[in-house]
Amino acid sequence: MHGSPFTIPQRAAGPSYAIWLALLFIPALSLPVLAQTDSTGAVRRDSSLLMVVPDTSTIDQDIRAGSFTVGASDLDAEITGQDVSGILRSSRDVFDATAGYNFGAARFRVRGLGGEFNPVSINGIVMNDLENGYASWSLWGGLNDVTRWAESRTGVSASPYGFGSIGRWSNIDLRASNLRKGTRLSYASANRTYRNRAMATYNTGLMANGWAFSLSGSLRWSDEGYVPGTFYNAGAYFLSAEKKINDKHSIGFVGFGSPIVSGRQGLAVAEAQTLAGDHYYNPNWGWQDGKKRNANVSNDHKPVFILSHYFKPDERTKWNTSVLYTFGRDGYTALNWYDAPDPRPDYYRYLPSYYEETAPWVAAQLTQAWQNDPNTSQIDWAQLYFANGKNLYTVKDAEGIAGNDVTGMRSKYIVEDRRADPTRIAANSVWSRNITDELGLTVGGSYNSQKTRYFKVIDDLLGGDFWLDLDQFAARDSDDPNAAQNDLNTPNHIVRVGDEFGYDYDIRTNQANLFGQVDRKWRKVEGYFGASVTSTVFWRDGHFRKALFPDNSFGKSEKQSFLHGGVKAGAVYKISGREYITANAAFLSNAPTARTAYLSPRTRDAVVDGLTTEKAFSGDISYEARMRRVKGRATLYYVHTSDGIWSRSFYHDVYRTFVNYSMTGVSEDHLGLELGAQIKVSPTLEATAAYAEGQYVYSSRPTATVTRDNSDTALAVGRTVYWKNFRVGGMPQRAASAGLRYNAPKYWSIGANANYFGNIYLDPNPDRRTAEALGNLVVEDPQWNALLEQTKLDDGFTVDLFFTKSWRVKHKYRIGLNLSVSNVLDNTDLVTGGYEQLRYVPKEIDKFPPKLSYMYGRTYYAMVTLSF
Repeated sequence: MHGSPFTIPQRAAGPSYAIWLALLFIPALSLPVLAQTDSTGAVRRDSSLLMVVPDTSTIDQDIRAGSFTVGASDLDAEITGQDVSGILRSSRDVFDATAGYNFGAARFRVRGLGGEFNPVSINGIVMNDLENGYASWSLWGGLNDVTRWAESRTGVSASPYGFGSIGRWSNIDLRASNLRKGTRLSYASANRTYRNRAMATYNTGLMANGWAFSLSGSLRWSDEGYVPGTFYNAGAYFLSAEKKINDKHSIGFVGFGSPIVSGRQGLAVAEAQTLAGDHYYNPNWGWQDGKKRNANVSNDHKPVFILSHYFKPDERTKWNTSVLYTFGRDGYTALNWYDAPDPRPDYYRYLPSYYEETAPWVAAQLTQAWQNDPNTSQIDWAQLYFANGKNLYTVKDAEGIAGNDVTGMRSKYIVEDRRADPTRIAANSVWSRNITDELGLTVGGSYNSQKTRYFKVIDDLLGGDFWLDLDQFAARDSDDPNAAQNDLNTPNHIVRVGDEFGYDYDIRTNQANLFGQVDRKWRKVEGYFGASVTSTVFWRDGHFRKALFPDNSFGKSEKQSFLHGGVKAGAVYKISGREYITANAAFLSNAPTARTAYLSPRTRDAVVDGLTTEKAFSGDISYEARMRRVKGRATLYYVHTSDGIWSRSFYHDVYRTFVNYSMTGVSEDHLGLELGAQIKVSPTLEATAAYAEGQYVYSSRPTATVTRDNSDTALAVGRTVYWKNFRVGGMPQRAASAGLRYNAPKYWSIGANANYFGNIYLDPNPDRRTAEALGNLVVEDPQWNALLEQTKLDDGFTVDLFFTKSWRVKHKYRIGLNLSVSNVLDNTDLVTGGYEQLRYVPKEIDKFPPKLSYMYGRTYYAMVTLSF
């Protein structure tokens, strides 16, 4: 490599032959990123393939110089005329359907993009959280009967609901008059997250009196899911009512919610999974009084209410306006402890590997205990209660008032409930008009205001009498007797079950948006252009005055304001009424989210230096065919994002406290190919195929800032992270599926899909790819490559089967049976995710190995329905 005395044995991250082959057939797509060559030799070209290698080669020079999809259905009905729009059509093609159903189990992400680039709207109102950019589908979980027919589109495209983004947009129409009339009852049995589901739905359709109603509800439950120690209890409710006032005006109301209480799965290192003899080993539970108790229980319920006005002044014009209000609770429980040993069974000091070199006999004893004693391999609840019952303690009154001292059993261990309770109001209005048969115009605006309150409450004192609200890390590191106070406004705060403690603050976000779109149709060509402008403001409002940060933890912080927006354009060339070539491009900028902007919002209002908007460019070109027997799509796409923020918090062994690791200037390049085809082999036999090939890499050297929770002093400022050309982790970058389906004349069908997943990487720990991490190592040291090499997971293969059957009874009732078996071959060795631990020791890189998650083995889903 140029300018480097060594090379790194890194797996090549270059584009696959499939992408290069596709480029030969679609030369119109320019890919300037692949034509660039890094001066350090990070990118090199040979005669057959471009090889991209992480640019950590320059780390040596600096040292010496001192320096983580909702499915769709089949394609739309066959298109027979050239005058059908190729822009505003539904996107339910075979690739999207496959990516949603068959690829979802492997954590596949369309084009490698996160939820912040995938807006999801209900009745036109975007549901993505303002603080993290993601839409939570669990808000309407269990309401499949009314939410299943979402309209969506992948990539940059025209949209009748808003500006959209570069990933995919989806809109769920819950208008009562648009929901299919009838009654549907169903029961499902499964062995996945839940074991049982019962659902009922009733839709009136638009009645003669101008009213339409829709009601739906469900229950989902399991005492234990597929993963040991997990459970699931959920309900769901839905009401949609609409009144058609006249031919021009209708008013609608929608209300829904999905309360969910579930025991969570925790990831573990391979050693713990091997000792337990189970890839699905779950460290979150333990035995208590003969029952499994999970310490990490999620409790989520955020009802949503939407009021809409539908105005149609004439046949060419529509004006829809909606307002939304939502509130509720979101949180999960977790263990906490003070001046006591770590209670987690998979803590690294409780694993045999920690003692293999220094005390092999201890390692042998631990191995036996892990394999035979559940109090070793799981949480020992009895021990936690025992410790709390032996800790008699007196808390002195903060004002020194005699007689106000409190004496009792001070809990060393508790279960706390970490809450993030949102309240949000939103309004959205979209006006559209077909000015002529060829020219259309859409304009709209929206306003969103969200407040999320972050706080903790005591869930269980585990046999103790109280908990003293102190920061144990501050108490250890400071000689100031008040430094440990989490809230100076309530010193020596004694808390009991249901009391708030630890931290308490609001994040407030306001966002206003305007967008416009014009589309034009000619005989052989259609085109569109859209633009959007958005104002985003967020700030922190603290309710506790933390002793370590008395001046910037309590009250309202400075407001962070950003003006951002985007432009997009696209065109469709209609080769015939059945063949199309489409091209789209967009440039947009997004405000940083509050979730990543604040260094440590639990303790203070400090933000990352140099906050700026994140920029994104995306372009794609496609060939689409809708023949009588063959339907399909081939797409090449390129996405570049820059000025992103990456932020995480973790416990640091060297500093013995929680640290916050924030990076600015994060860039990514996503280049890929999507292929999907549906072939009608005969009137009863249908074949499908889908293939996704991506190269998703980090394309910059971000700058890191490292801070401690209990100190204003930065541990590192301006640290260069050599992330360039490392793969973006957490998903397959290659996926393929092939399927056959037989549709019998007697109303039954059977089919199978074979699926392949490859190029799966874990996201790289940024601090391991810095000059500081390698400062005490030489190039020849084996730890040098161990620190730098990115973790690549094994490829995997699965097979799925499905069967459907329906019966008509008295020409009124329809009974349906659906059975699917996923991962028929019971492949339990396919790792689909995980992460490199942020805590690490440079010369003992195996001390904190990656934590891994595996795809479920063989599972089934069987459902019977009655419709009338």
